[in-house]
Amino acid sequence: MKFNQFAKTAVATTSAVAFAVTMAAGAVSADDKKGKKEKCYGVVAKGMNDCASSTHSCAGQAQEDNHPEEWMYVPAGMCDRIAGSAKEPKKM
Repeated sequence: MKFNQFAKTAVATTSAVAFAVTMAAGAVSADDKKGKKEKCYGVVAKGMNDCASSTHSCAGQAQEDNHPEEWMYVPAGMCDRIAGSAKEPKKM
């Protein structure tokens, strides 16, 4: 009978810890969505752009990697730290 009570307590404790961890992870991702973003040009992988450029009219249509006119949103301040990036489109 003691084992049964021990098992119930262990399951309840584990469930409470798992719930707390899940809620903390959800709070972090919600904060990330609210964070400031900026456009970063010249660092997009093929097909991973966020919006139109002079060569197409929609997101996800970049034809080559690191095209100077293709951009994507990154967290504010991150674009300055990426090699080959720019905050404005480069002239072709």
